[in-house]
Amino acid sequence: MMRKCCASLLALLATSNAAADWALNMPRGVTELSAETYYLHMQVFYWCVAIGVVVFGAMIYSIFAHRKSKGAEPAQFSHSMTAEVVWTVIPVIILLIMAVPAAETLIKLEDSRQPDLTIVATGYQWKWHYEYQGEDLSFYSTLARDSAAARMLGSGIDPFSVENYLLDVDNPLVVPRGAKIRLLLTSNDVIHSWWMPDFAIKKDAIPGFINEAWFRPDVVGTYRGQCAELCGMDHGFMPIVVEVIQENEWQAWLDNAKENRSQYANAGGAR
Repeated sequence: MMRKCCASLLALLATSNAAADWALNMPRGVTELSAETYYLHMQVFYWCVAIGVVVFGAMIYSIFAHRKSKGAEPAQFSHSMTAEVVWTVIPVIILLIMAVPAAETLIKLEDSRQPDLTIVATGYQWKWHYEYQGEDLSFYSTLARDSAAARMLGSGIDPFSVENYLLDVDNPLVVPRGAKIRLLLTSNDVIHSWWMPDFAIKKDAIPGFINEAWFRPDVVGTYRGQCAELCGMDHGFMPIVVEVIQENEWQAWLDNAKENRSQYANAGGAR
């Protein structure tokens, strides 16, 4: 029985879906800042692993090499100035090695000056409203209809049959590749949080307050996130989708979106 269970588990982990569900590390992302954040994360992780190996290795060696059954006698001293200096200086050096690059990245995270495009993202229960500053375009982004139908009790729809279940929207946020996008975040009701793992962004949207974030996507594609702040009954049905398109397609998409405002009005109410 145990062998069958182990074989079944290994087969499950071998599938791509299971591998995605069991991913334990943070994603590398598709922006310069997300790559730097990933590098810092891995650097600190490796330092912690090295420290753990040294500390626990010394502990395990001491436990076995100096156990009472081997006739070990306790040392007769109160303290060692040399040891105290060493175990103070070394952690300080390690912290400085970690702190300097981390501080540089934190400064970059807050530098939203000179953007190519500014977008105001307003959180609602339970959807997002995006307004492209200076472009006379705004729309709501809500949970896709197939996901909304499948989530209803007694719908009879198998959620596993819905592609990107609870992670798809009717109107994604569309931005051009390579452009510096400044995101101004606020809320119309309660606290929400705009979380996009592939951009290394997680910022709160607070009523009466404006938070700033920015990103410059380097890879064309569709990226999915969620509201990461418990904002009420339907918090789990408030996904975020960002579609990154080529620079030469951006103006055509923008013109088409302005001409077809009715599709946004039908989805959630254009302003």
